[in-house]
This record gives sequence, structure tokens and C-alpha cells, in this order.
Amino acid sequence: MSNKDFHSSETGIGSQYKNWFLDYASYVILERAVPAVQDGLKPVQRRILHAMKEMDDGRFNKVANIIGQSMQFHPHGDASIGEAIVNLGQKDLLIETQGNWGDVRTGDDAAAARYIEARLSKFALEVAFNPKTTDWQLSYDGRKNEPISLPMKFPLLLAQGAEGIAVGLATKILPHNFHEICAAAVKHLRGKKFELVPDFQTGGMIDVVNYNEGKRGGRLRVRVHIEELDKKTLLIKDVPFGVTTSQLIDSIIKANEQGKIKIRKVTDNTAAEVEIQIDLAQGISPDITIDALYAFTDCEVSISPNACVINKQRPEFPSVQELLKISVDDTKSLLKRELEIKLAELQDKWHYTSLEKIFFEEKIYKELEKKHETWEKVLVAIAKAFEGFRKQLKRNITREDIIKLTEKPVRRIYKLDIEELNAQIRSLEEEIKQVKFDLNNLVDFAVNYYENLVKKYGKGRERKTEIRPFEAIEAKQVAMANTKIYVNRAEGFIGTGLRKDEFVTECSDLDDIIAFTRAGKMKVVKVAEKSFIGKDIVYVGIFQKNDERTTYNMMYVDGRNGISYAKRFFVTGVTREKEYELTKGEKTKVHYFSANANGGAETVRIILTPGCSARHKEFDFQFETLEIKARTSLGNQVTKYPIKAVKFKQAGKAMLHKRELWFDDTFGRLNTDQKGTLIGSFAPEDRILVIYADGNYEVTDQELAQRFDADKILLIEKFDPEKIITAVYLDSEKAQYSIKRFKIETNSLNNKFFFIKEGEGNRLETVSTEQEPILIVQSGRGSKIRKAKIKTAKLVDIMGWKAVGAKLADYSKTLTMEWEVKKKQDQPELFD
Repeated sequence: MSNKDFHSSETGIGSQYKNWFLDYASYVILERAVPAVQDGLKPVQRRILHAMKEMDDGRFNKVANIIGQSMQFHPHGDASIGEAIVNLGQKDLLIETQGNWGDVRTGDDAAAARYIEARLSKFALEVAFNPKTTDWQLSYDGRKNEPISLPMKFPLLLAQGAEGIAVGLATKILPHNFHEICAAAVKHLRGKKFELVPDFQTGGMIDVVNYNEGKRGGRLRVRVHIEELDKKTLLIKDVPFGVTTSQLIDSIIKANEQGKIKIRKVTDNTAAEVEIQIDLAQGISPDITIDALYAFTDCEVSISPNACVINKQRPEFPSVQELLKISVDDTKSLLKRELEIKLAELQDKWHYTSLEKIFFEEKIYKELEKKHETWEKVLVAIAKAFEGFRKQLKRNITREDIIKLTEKPVRRIYKLDIEELNAQIRSLEEEIKQVKFDLNNLVDFAVNYYENLVKKYGKGRERKTEIRPFEAIEAKQVAMANTKIYVNRAEGFIGTGLRKDEFVTECSDLDDIIAFTRAGKMKVVKVAEKSFIGKDIVYVGIFQKNDERTTYNMMYVDGRNGISYAKRFFVTGVTREKEYELTKGEKTKVHYFSANANGGAETVRIILTPGCSARHKEFDFQFETLEIKARTSLGNQVTKYPIKAVKFKQAGKAMLHKRELWFDDTFGRLNTDQKGTLIGSFAPEDRILVIYADGNYEVTDQELAQRFDADKILLIEKFDPEKIITAVYLDSEKAQYSIKRFKIETNSLNNKFFFIKEGEGNRLETVSTEQEPILIVQSGRGSKIRKAKIKTAKLVDIMGWKAVGAKLADYSKTLTMEWEVKKKQDQPELFD
């Protein structure tokens, strides 16, 4: 072969590879992985449903038989068809199942196809099939007809969701709620705006802030519900979408092995409902563990939607709103076509029934008894006999009409037969009138269609996934201490690998470490096996970014002039691995250094060198006399004489102001960022009182990682042990409201105490911590409204927190209560 022939052959092969790849890519996109926008189905799903419709007789069929029937239309193996059937069945919408179909929550597989059965659901039969409005094509082998797309009268793609990977693109459309889809469809038909967010069979919670209408670039955060059974046990009650219980447990075990969380064991108690029990290690906070589970395990996952569909043989990337609009508009068109077909059928039926009535009533049928020469002349005679009645008809009489009449058996005609035909005509006219009305009011007809779907098939399809915004969890803040930091002060190294040197503190591998040297230098580094800071380290600790409460107190001698200075400063933000100078001069030396969590300002004893000319060789210095300044400031002069030593003498009080705590009821969290409601200003020893609607109270600390169920809280405030709590609760057993006044007598922190009478249905109605609160009670309706203002301090004495209390009023559905904190001068005192 010549070089020329070789290159020409090579070019030909290259061209063929290019064409083959494009053909393959187009085939996978159009025929395998991506659903069609018209009916929301991939080809294999459409062929399965069509095969099941052909087999449908109301009874269940073995899935193995359905697979065989589907293979007449789908040119692929039984495994892929069987997997697609199971996937459809697990969505519990189009297919009714019988047998072991697996579990999407646990990841258990379905039984073999020969053991499980399926049939089309009533919903599928109503919304997905109508041969009169279906466009058909030949199957792959030309033996049968199959639908190009099913006449789907429902946004199936949004209800079921879809996922697929093709060549060069992928699709991920999340499932949405049945009721919300129908409600959104109605809103679109009415020209109103609507929103749609996903809903998962697996339950859980979702944050849809960045959902972006399901388009590319959007992001959805999904979490499980974690309940605190007690201070040592957590229960996970569901799984995130796309995660099985086994995968979730594996991620928890992995996080524990890496030291991100600390648990004793995890147990899978899943049966009819998901339940994963987590037993915590001794002394571990359940609130911090919950945050850590969200941060480091599959208890929280992020899902990136990517809506891709096939429309007119081309891939498109619409939003879920656009998908719903397309589907609803298509449904409206299909309903119109069905009405038009029904109208034509009714008009044909009315025409023939009218002909039949005239044929018998006017005795035209007797033309059949006359001896005409030919059959053709019989038909002509009958047609001629109808000439006088043409105005009663709505269209011309055809030859086929007359032949159909002659085929009807002629017998003796009774008056009742004519009356029956008249009744049929009246009924048909009513139906025609209704169909024309529906065509003229197509929007109302379509709205009624969706509302009927909800009535017939909406039971049990209520939203399972709770929609709520998630707070941002900083992994560094909730990571458990899983390693230890050591320091070699003389050589200037810190790290986790220096096990033979001085132990500093426990930390997590996500923490940053701050260190200061005798030369007045500072550096912040990541936790590592070994990091060099600088020789002669004086302090090592965990660094918190934007920390404005840890105050560093430092005394040093300036190498340029020998004067000693003292200063106090914060370190709020730095660049990792960068060395910062805290002093000026090459021969600077730090005499004393301390770090204080709440701005503490200690007193130190300064000892000067014996040979200096100072009259007092020893004196005290109080850091509280210094203002907190920038870390680069020179500081205040302490002495111009050389210092021999600086020794700690006495701890000082915290110099920083009390911090203000706020309660954000959106997330049920405490914060210092002024989000939510201000609770008060807190000193380190102060506590928080929380009173719940179920009749429990709790005194807790200021830990920001705590989680509260905001919906169940009636009162949250700074705890004052001298305050009197006035509580009104419902006593269901006696059908009355009871009132009690008491002080908090318990000393235990972070434990709940039930302070109302125990009993089913008992609940706390209202509570106040005012000194002498006035309760306004209102009952009755309309002109029979009665109001009473009750001075609770005079009505009931202070009692123990476990006391039942006194009767306030009989139970009434119309009774309401509210507190009047300040009594106006002109208001009379009323007692009931």
C-alpha cells in the first residue's frame, strides 16, 4: 500500500469514528438517559407502561412477564428493564406493587422478578393513556406500534423526579409534592405566580434558599431529623434523599474514627420507620454532637439539581416552573382534544339516534317491505323518504347512515320505543351542551380536573419533607478534640508529633494554633505534626477568629532604648503562617505574657535588677490600668530601669462588658450577632431560663451551640432565682384552667423539669415572670363577650414548683388569656 493510500484510509477511519461517536452520544441522550418533556418519561419507562397497558386486565402480573412484554418494544436486556420497573414501583405513583419491592431508605433490593407482581395504578390509567390522543410509531423491529409519547395529563416529571447520565450531559430533577404540584398547576391556569420546592419520600428537612428553581447552579441542603432522647442518646428518624441507612451509619462510624465526633456506639433499629440510635461518649454535649453530625456525616447532604429534558429532539435546561407550565399547557391542550373528540362522537350519536327515531316514528322502515327491484333502489327510496326531515338534522345523511339503519332488526315498534329514543336524544343534547360549555370555559375545566385529581388520589401524599432554613455550622466550632498539641519552647516547635515534649492542650485537626515568642513575634498555624514558630516560645493556645473577648497582656523591654512597656490587645484576624511583630527593635525581650478569656487584668510583681539606681527595686503593676489597644501599639511605659523578673501576683476581675445574647427563633439558636430577640446582658456566671409549652422548664448555660425547639418555647430570658413564675395551664381531666406561682428551686443545669399536673392533654397556656402580673381573661363571642382582669398575686400564693395550683376558670374553647404588664391608673380592678 502506498503512503497516499494509507493516509486516505486513515482519514476515512477517523471520519467514521467521529460520526459513530456523535451517533452514539445522540442515541444515549435521546433514547436512554434523559426524559422527554411531553410525558416526563425515559423511553424504557414509556415502553414498560405501554406494555403494562396492553396486559392490563385489572389483575396483578408477574414482573418477569412484564419484562418479557416490554422487550417487544425495548431493544435492550431484561436487567435494565427490570431495574426500571422496580424504580417506577418504588415511586408509588404509576404502578401498584405486590411482594418485596425493596426499600429506598435502607437500600434493600427488590426480590427477583419472578416473585414480585405489579399492575397499573388507577391514577396511571386516568392520566397517562388515551389511544385517541396518542401519536404512534413502529417499534424497533417493525412488528408493533408504540407511543411516541404518552398523552400525560399531569406533571409526572416533577412528581417522580428523574436522574440520568448521558454522553456530555446529565439530568437530575428532584421529586415534588403531589398536592403542591396540583395547586401550582391551578395557579398557573389562573395566571398567578407559584413556587415549587422538592419533597422526598424519605422525609427529612430541606433548605431551599439556593434551590434556583431547580436549574443548573442551584443547591439544596438536606438534613435528617435528630431527636435528643436523653443527654446520652440521640435518635435519627429519617434519611436524606439519595442516602441509605447503611451509608448514613458508615459515615457516622467514619467521623467517629477520625475523631470528629465521640460516640460509644450506633445501632440501626429501622423497621417500618427509620430509627438510628446513637449512644454518646461520657461527658459529650448532645447539642454539639448534633451540629457535628450535620457538619461531618451524611446527616446533612448537599444536592445540586440539573433539570435537563428532551424537547423536539433537543436537550433543554428549563426551571421546574417552566417544566410545570409546559406540562399544564400540554394537559390543557390534551383536555381540549379529548373534549373535541367527545363532542364529535356525541354529535354523531345524536345524528344517528335522531335518524333512528325518524326512521321508526315516520314508518320509513316500511320501504324495506316494498318490492324494489334492487337493493340500491331500496336505499334511494329510504333517502328520499328522509328528504322532508332534513331540517331536523344537523348534517347531511350519508349512504353509511342509511345502511346502518337497514341493518337494525325491524320489529313491531311501540310508543315506549319512541319515548326511549327521545330520552336518549335529550340526554345527548345535555351532554353536548355540557361539552360545549367546557370547551368555552377550558381553564375552569382544567382547574376542576386538577382539583379532582387531588380529591381522588391525594390521600396519603401530604408533604413529608419539612421546609426550613438551616443555620451555618462552622466545622471548626463543632469538631471534637481528636488530637493533642505539644510544644518544645526552647527550639521553637509546636505540633501533634512532639509527644516527648510539653503537652499544651487538646484540639481538633481543624483548629488554628496561635503562638508567641520571647522575641515579641506572633504566628498562627494550622494543626500539623510539627511547625516551627520561633525559638523561646512563651505562649501557645487555640486561635478563634474574630475573638474580641480573649485579651492578651504583655510586658516587654524595647531593645532600642531599654525602656519596658506593657500593653493589652486582641488578635481578631490574621494570615496563617505569617510572622507578626508585636514590638519594635531587634533586641526586644518579653518579660511577661498571659492570655485571658474574658478580658482579665491581673496584678504582677516587678523585680528590678539589684544594680539599678531606682529607689524601689520591687513594685506591683496592675494591667487593669491599661486600655485595650491594637496589637501593634507601643504600649504604656512601666519603667526605664532594667527588669530582672516579672511574677504573677493576683488574678484580676474580668474587665470586658457583659455580652448581649440574642435568641433567633428561626433556627432556635442563641447568638451574639443581634439576630432575633434580645434576651439580656450576661456575665460569665449568668444563666438562661427556658419555659416550654409542654409544661417543662430548663435552666441552661450560655453555650451558643445549644439547640432549642423554638415552636415549643413560651418564654426564654435571663435567669433570676428571685423571680416568681406565674403559670396558667390546662387540666384536661378536670376540664379547667389552673394557676400557680412558684420560684425555681432546682440547681441542675441543662435538665428539664415538669412543673404542671401530669395528665394526657395537659399543656401550659401562658406564663409570666413579672413581679405582680395582671391576667386579662376573655370569654364568649359577639355581644356575650366577658372580660376579667385578675391580679394573680392576690389570687394565689407562692407555692412549690411541683404543686398542682388553684382553679382559675372552667375550660372553654372561646376563652383567651394575655398579660397586662403595667396597670393604667383609670382601669378598675376586677376579680373573677
